[in-house]
Amino acid sequence: MFREMRRKKQTLSEEETRKILSRGTSGVLSLLGDEGYPYAVPISYVCYGSKLYFHSAKSGHKIDAIKNFSKASFCVIDKDTVIPEKYTTSYRSAIAFGKIRILTDEREMRAAIKALAEKYYPEGSEDEHNREIDKDWESLCMIELSIEHLSGKEGIELTKSKQ
Repeated sequence: MFREMRRKKQTLSEEETRKILSRGTSGVLSLLGDEGYPYAVPISYVCYGSKLYFHSAKSGHKIDAIKNFSKASFCVIDKDTVIPEKYTTSYRSAIAFGKIRILTDEREMRAAIKALAEKYYPEGSEDEHNREIDKDWESLCMIELSIEHLSGKEGIELTKSKQ
């Protein structure tokens, strides 16, 4: 169902790809938008097991796209260093593909937003996290992307340096 990477030597292992998703702080969520146009939006996230979680307002282009089509991809760039004299970049990235949905169960929503809170403010106490979550709870929308396929790739310069 998913294509094999053309440049196999540059393929990252699943473990390396998951590490990119775990340490990243933002990425680009790609959805099928209005009139069949791609809709890609930069967004913060947390990777928890085989799922990615995002927070959002309860309405807007992203929410409409998710309601209309349940497939999505999410890309994270881990490294991107320009090498001018070689007319290239030294890069490493990950793409997750899967089914996306809006969470409606309060327990799932709380678990997801707590994971986000802990990722972005690890020094915060549980009480601090809960206060912030409760303050915005009514306007909060949580989104889950269940990963079905991962693809990781790095530039040939990085691949060569490992050999």
